[in-house]
Amino acid sequence: MSFYQLSLIAAVALLGPLLALPVKWHLPVVAGELLAGIAIGHTGLDLVDSSDRTFTFVADVGFALIMFVAGTHVPVRDAAIRPALGGGALRAGIAAVLAGAVGIVIAFVFGTRHAPLYIVLLASSSAALVLPIVDSLRLTGPKVLMTTAQVAVADVACIVALPLAVDPPNAPRAALGAALVAGSAAVLFFVLRWLERGGTRGRVHDLSEDRKFALELRIQLALLFALSGLAVAGHVSIMLAGFSFGLVVAAVGEPRRLAHQLFAVNDGFLGPVFFVWLGASLDLRDLAGSPRMILLGISLGLGTLLVHGSLRLLGQPLPLAVLAASQLGVPVAAATIGSQLQLLGPGEAAAIILGALISIGASTIAGSRAARTFSRSAAAQAGKPSEDGPTVVG
Repeated sequence: MSFYQLSLIAAVALLGPLLALPVKWHLPVVAGELLAGIAIGHTGLDLVDSSDRTFTFVADVGFALIMFVAGTHVPVRDAAIRPALGGGALRAGIAAVLAGAVGIVIAFVFGTRHAPLYIVLLASSSAALVLPIVDSLRLTGPKVLMTTAQVAVADVACIVALPLAVDPPNAPRAALGAALVAGSAAVLFFVLRWLERGGTRGRVHDLSEDRKFALELRIQLALLFALSGLAVAGHVSIMLAGFSFGLVVAAVGEPRRLAHQLFAVNDGFLGPVFFVWLGASLDLRDLAGSPRMILLGISLGLGTLLVHGSLRLLGQPLPLAVLAASQLGVPVAAATIGSQLQLLGPGEAAAIILGALISIGASTIAGSRAARTFSRSAAAQAGKPSEDGPTVVG
């Protein structure tokens, strides 16, 4: 990858803010970044090579940072998160049961014998997509908090379950790697909490702010990359490393200055690079000559919406239920691992990605609908006319 290509990537990523600019659209920034990647990648003009090692590595760094920031946004120190976690875990469990039935039916109809993989895909949610949408649309309130907990539980569970579903012979190795990452994150929590209570973190913060050293950012990134390296060595997704470390930092307490620095690094550069890379890596042309795989992809996408949308019967608002159906990392990892190990049929990897794109499109619309619905509700409670603004109260 050259500087010219990096300049192109940074430039087309501006499509995200441009599409999100009209307030009435309520579009998340990531939607435009994905579309930009599709336009310049394999599906479109083929101006960048998503398989380039440098491009892929920078995108992986961005993915780790996205998941880290997503984890820091989970309000684990808020007392309200405890009942929300219980309700979120219950919803994720019910979705998994429903995914079992739908996944078996899809595998039977298409004769792929990949029912376990489809079940994991249908049950999964993407914290990397949902939390940025929630933040960009400023969705708040108990129902949003419970949906956030549901997404976090489903994401972590499906990350751990994916190796068992797609590559059972190597599942014990992946499970050991996941346990090692989770254990390391737990150790970091106790160490960082001890440093916080002893005043060491405060002294480092004051020194860093006074001397402009950005020490906290440097230390956090070093720990994040170390955990990510451990995840790669343990054959588990860096999603788990980033998200678990983000939860650790959220539990200990994140200084506002560090949050601003992370926002600049993530949202200004590495995050957009990842989403453009993801869009560029998709080759939807593989589906052109295979109507059967197109139907499989549509079935997976609609099946995901059916599984998560069914939680409306438990009282979850439909826009939030559809938003929770958004998929990203798990389908990408499934398609990548399945293709590398030659476990998937011709066009099946593209079908999996098509299903994920359907869920992403639906979640984008659902996020917009949630913003409009909650803004009207908040305006009605305040006794004021409804305004299509970005501030939302749930």
